Amino acid sequence: MESGESLCEKVFLNGDVYLGSFKGVLPHVKGRYTWSDGTVYEGDWEEGKMTGKGQIFWPSGAKYEGDFSGDYRHGFGTFTSPDGSLYNGAWRMNIQHGIGRKLYHNSDIYDGSWKEGVREGSGRYAWSDGNTYIGNWKAGKMCGRGVMKWVNGDLFDGSWLDGFRHGSGCYKFADGGYYFGTWTKGLKDGQGTYYPAGSKHPSLAKWCSYDGHDDTRKGLLSQSSSVKLECRAPKPSVKRSLSEKVSINGFLRGSGQISHRTTLLDEEWTVDSVREFPSRDTSCELSLASDEGQHEVKDNSTVVYEREYMQGVLIKEKITNSAELSLKGKQQNKFHAKEAKKKFCGDILEGHQSYCLMLNLQLGIRYTVGKITPVPMREVRASDFGERARIRMYFPRKGSQFTPPHYSVDFYWKDYCPMVFRNLRELFRLDAAEYMMSICGDDGLRELSSPGKSGSIFYISHDERFFIKTLRKSELKVLLNMLPTYYNHVKEHENTLITKFFGLHQLTLGGGKKVRFVVMGNMFCTELRIHRRFDLKGSTQGRITNKEKINESTTLKDLDLPYEFHMDKSLRESLFEQLSLDCKFLESQKIIDYSLLLGLHFRAPEHLKSLLHPPDTPHKHESIPPSDGATSHGELFFPPNGLLLVTHEPSSVNTTPGPHIRGNNLRAFSVGDKEVDLLLPGTGRLRVQLGVNMPAQANRKLLQENIDSAEVELFEVYDVVLYLGVIDILQEYNMKKKVERAYKSLKFDPMKISVAEPKLYSERFINFLRKVFPEQR
Repeated sequence: MESGESLCEKVFLNGDVYLGSFKGVLPHVKGRYTWSDGTVYEGDWEEGKMTGKGQIFWPSGAKYEGDFSGDYRHGFGTFTSPDGSLYNGAWRMNIQHGIGRKLYHNSDIYDGSWKEGVREGSGRYAWSDGNTYIGNWKAGKMCGRGVMKWVNGDLFDGSWLDGFRHGSGCYKFADGGYYFGTWTKGLKDGQGTYYPAGSKHPSLAKWCSYDGHDDTRKGLLSQSSSVKLECRAPKPSVKRSLSEKVSINGFLRGSGQISHRTTLLDEEWTVDSVREFPSRDTSCELSLASDEGQHEVKDNSTVVYEREYMQGVLIKEKITNSAELSLKGKQQNKFHAKEAKKKFCGDILEGHQSYCLMLNLQLGIRYTVGKITPVPMREVRASDFGERARIRMYFPRKGSQFTPPHYSVDFYWKDYCPMVFRNLRELFRLDAAEYMMSICGDDGLRELSSPGKSGSIFYISHDERFFIKTLRKSELKVLLNMLPTYYNHVKEHENTLITKFFGLHQLTLGGGKKVRFVVMGNMFCTELRIHRRFDLKGSTQGRITNKEKINESTTLKDLDLPYEFHMDKSLRESLFEQLSLDCKFLESQKIIDYSLLLGLHFRAPEHLKSLLHPPDTPHKHESIPPSDGATSHGELFFPPNGLLLVTHEPSSVNTTPGPHIRGNNLRAFSVGDKEVDLLLPGTGRLRVQLGVNMPAQANRKLLQENIDSAEVELFEVYDVVLYLGVIDILQEYNMKKKVERAYKSLKFDPMKISVAEPKLYSERFINFLRKVFPEQR
């Protein structure tokens, strides 16, 4: 015992009792403290605070044994709850935080990362009925990449959100069948391919590579490494790990390492977790892989099913064979490769230069937005649109007095009308910091194949809020000329449907080659899946898509549209009132060739979804796997369930921030001309605005012939949520277009060809849309 310390018993006025060593009047070194309510602590003390090793007992029966610091459970320890559950792992200030293992009172087991008392990071959950999940967690729910294996042998490997399969994935059945596809909140949603047991199917790695429209699939199984759960923390936190492994039923306190072994996809997998001492912002990552090659059955059976689901309901199925499917995938890859090579702005970009272009774009936007944001907000002046209203800057690779060093090539940067676009971003309610993080963050930009004939390069931000498109010089001039009128139009009409522009820039590369960009909002940035998308001009000549090239991501045309849409009377009136105003603006600027981009989210009736997919139960997640492998032929008809419009309640409306969220809440005739929200079961309340979350019924007319020598009209009716806007507004009716119209008029009906003088184009466009959205009788 140190000098000045004493060992004695002290009874406090509130009834607490301490027996042990003191330093002065404070408990110190070793001692036992009993509170008046019966709680007991026995262990190390440091100048009046529980610090070091110790154990504490509560009257409820709860018990903790482990590390303490400053009166907090902090470090590593074991906690036994009154209900019998047991947690063994890291703590931070009385809360489970770090790597730990919990045995629940119902015999479920979780091994992995914790954050602020809930499962977050990477980990493994084993239900008492035998089901297991290995993957990422967030806020206590399965979220991110993960693998779920059911006790009956079924297995799902893919993306999760809030405890549901959500995004791309592969479902393997116990009988050997596979389904590759996409899910939305637990329901198959979109296109996919089912491989029956015994048929040849691609490896997961190949599937990730050739199905490129959804980049989330790139996170699926890599075929050439081990499974590893690794926790990282920022410096200066202490990190240590040992190479030895212990069994899943053990927890090595000394090294803090957990290891367990399980079987996935008929292969052995090992998960190693490295204990991290508690520190702030500890994050965990999970990578899964196997040492095997392709998952391929050596059977000659080749029958596969190409399917399309709509919220768990199978609506289309095509029987084909794996050879044809493989050939189709190779042809698509070849086609995209040719398109990519052809579209690179006249061979400006080759190989790594595409990456350099994206990096240059990010550097320029970060610089100019950062430069203009601190400038005090003011009204736009006429001089802000002039020739001198531009920022020019040179970005040498080694950096300069005004620019940072970078890993790209030297380039010149030009930012057009920065004050105008700064004010436009304010009008569109965009935060400057969020704008820069979305486009210029570490996750970068993703290149898309061009959906049109323009030959432009398209980039999309990692959060899918913004599109960036290359422009021709003529398009740049059109936008600069119309910019003053465009600014006034969007300022006066906050419900405008025309494209929202956020920035206009130019890069000059080596050799004087120039690449011009415009930043636009992505109106399909929504939590609801877009099942169909259409580009509607109101013309019919050549406005049809080759059926062999159609997939879920294909943008279809006028003659491909089989529906007419019925919506609330007031919603329709608001739509056409704004369309008329927008078309008058475009007409005044002599703009043609614009179109209505229409996205459809179909809603399947709840009773059909519940029949196909039983709801999940707590602690028995997915204990009864859905019938993903059930076969069905043809198309399935289902009646509308009726989308529910309810009176707007701001506090309960889910409004995910996005560049398309702007304008008034719409009023609906069906609820007494009041502002409304859209109530969607399983999703929540959505804010209804012009072009955003607009409910409707899609009617599809079918003609069935050869029945008593007469035609019989049949109808399919679907509930849909609409997303729409007017795009491609940079084509001027110039001499080239006049000549094009004159030439095509000699071969085709002048009213059916796309190119037309602005007034005729505007009238035809509106008249066509009135047929697409007919007035209810």
